Amino acid sequence: MRFLTWLFNLVLFVAALGFALSNTDIVELRFLVGQLSWHAPLVVFLLVFLIAGVVLGLLAAVPSLFRQRREIARLSRALRHATLAAETVPPPAAVEPVPEPPTGLGV
Repeated sequence: MRFLTWLFNLVLFVAALGFALSNTDIVELRFLVGQLSWHAPLVVFLLVFLIAGVVLGLLAAVPSLFRQRREIARLSRALRHATLAAETVPPPAAVEPVPEPPTGLGV
């Protein structure tokens, strides 16, 4: 299974590399404000926007990550306190079983 994962990653990398090498034409990116424009190969624009998307996605996930880590720490403390409390409580005293009432014709 690990071999298939590596093979898939290699094929994906070769496909992305082929895409990058075949899109080296210079393109112009015009900004909304004024006459600002940027001239660069298409692959550079794609890479910049991919990295920006990854960074924004990670920034969006950070609050959830911290919330989950806080919850895990709280639950770990509660579990530790519960196990300590369970270890210090003496076992309950042995209770004699109640005999069952006799059954039969004499009822």
